[in-house]
Amino acid sequence: MPIYLPPFSRRQFLRRTFVSAAFLCSGFSVFAALARRDPNSWALLADTHIPADRAQKARGINMADHLAIVCNHLAVLPKQPAGVLIAGDCAYNTGESGDYRLMGELLGPLRKRRLPLHLILGNHDNRERFRQAMGYLSDFPSPVVDKQVAILRSARVNWFLLDSLESTNSTPGHLGEGQLDWLAGALDSNQSKPAIVMVHHHPSLQVSTGGLKDTQALLDLIRPRKQVKAFVFGHTHLWKVQTDPSGIHFINLPPVGYVFREGMPAGWVHAAVERDGMTLQLRCIDSTNPAHGEVAALKWRS
Repeated sequence: MPIYLPPFSRRQFLRRTFVSAAFLCSGFSVFAALARRDPNSWALLADTHIPADRAQKARGINMADHLAIVCNHLAVLPKQPAGVLIAGDCAYNTGESGDYRLMGELLGPLRKRRLPLHLILGNHDNRERFRQAMGYLSDFPSPVVDKQVAILRSARVNWFLLDSLESTNSTPGHLGEGQLDWLAGALDSNQSKPAIVMVHHHPSLQVSTGGLKDTQALLDLIRPRKQVKAFVFGHTHLWKVQTDPSGIHFINLPPVGYVFREGMPAGWVHAAVERDGMTLQLRCIDSTNPAHGEVAALKWRS
């Protein structure tokens, strides 16, 4: 299951490390959030690519600086979101222990603000080092062997957080039969609220694109289940929102770390969940980027 990082006090932040404080949560309920938190507001991040070295750059970008800027954006919001979801590629390249250690330090301001953080895995993460960094994994076994999955229940939607990591530092992703079976059962057991599925890799029917190898099986699973309203992913380092013929919204999150082409937006997305849809607003790290503040208003399929 994905990692849930609980909020902690300033004193705890000063005396605890990312490793010792992290623990896992399956089916975590956000109803215990503080009154100042909006239970229908979410911060969506992807592709942080944090290295062990705070000064390291990729494509001319200091990834740690970018994540620090995003954390500052979130920390000063007048009303805090229910939680922060990070859609994989947390680590820089090969998922080293030091990558996760620095990421934990950079996320500290959000934990001091009592913001729950939910992390999933991408192809630049390493499952074993990720587990070792979190420390508590053995106490909270995943319902899917060798995958990190969970259901995150909130006031208006259920988030289904998946694991598409097949091999570290290898581009394509794979869910696998066991995870797809789990997702089908979990969706069928939770039909009373809209469902949003989140995974790192993008859906693609062409393996050469480096997306999900089992995209067709996933689409065959979610399209007939009308409670599935949206599919959120990262991996391509591209901000884009599309709706397929079935009515499912496909939301490609921008990277926090680095972009593939100059001028493309890096940043995060604020998601405001409504009763019949969701409004997305792009928040760019560079507020002068023409895409900064761009809004996508989505309506749920019936």
